[in-house]
Amino acid sequence: MTKKETRTYFPRRGILAAVIVSVAIIDQLTKIIALKTLDGRPAVQVLGDLFELRLVFNPGAAFSFGTNATWVFTTLQLVYILAVMCCSHWLRSPISATAAGLIAGGALGNLIDRLFREPGFYVGHVVDFLSVKGFAVFNIADSAITVGVIILVIWMVFSKEPDLFADQIAAEKKSAQKNQKQLAEGGQQ
Repeated sequence: MTKKETRTYFPRRGILAAVIVSVAIIDQLTKIIALKTLDGRPAVQVLGDLFELRLVFNPGAAFSFGTNATWVFTTLQLVYILAVMCCSHWLRSPISATAAGLIAGGALGNLIDRLFREPGFYVGHVVDFLSVKGFAVFNIADSAITVGVIILVIWMVFSKEPDLFADQIAAEKKSAQKNQKQLAEGGQQ
């Protein structure tokens, strides 16, 4: 790894890790506050009837989709987080690292609930407490995932960054050409 690669490589991983940890901590802290202040109480109106704080335990995904498949969502979140960590070397910019970090941090925040909240390990219900009129009840982790996906899509559409696999393809092509040249030289002797 060259000096330039070292300089740009580690900050992206650092950004990714910092965002993941920050989102997960903020998510869990806000859930603790919601549990302490909203449990057993009616919804708290914040902006008239437009926005309210309402405690809900969600066994499924967004819009309570898949309420009988909690273990599936737990597995998907775990796989996604591991994939992001394993593939973090493909991140090309601070923006892509931030977006991936928001998504993985949100997944981690909800994964913690699924692993350690009632009704039990790996099938726990996610704590949701933010409610916009006419929309689902959600949490900070859900918001981070949504914002991360939006940033990632915008970045992928408008970025001038090279293709994620361009370096790998170029290296494989160069290696194949070198092998062909060696074979050709070996055959002429």
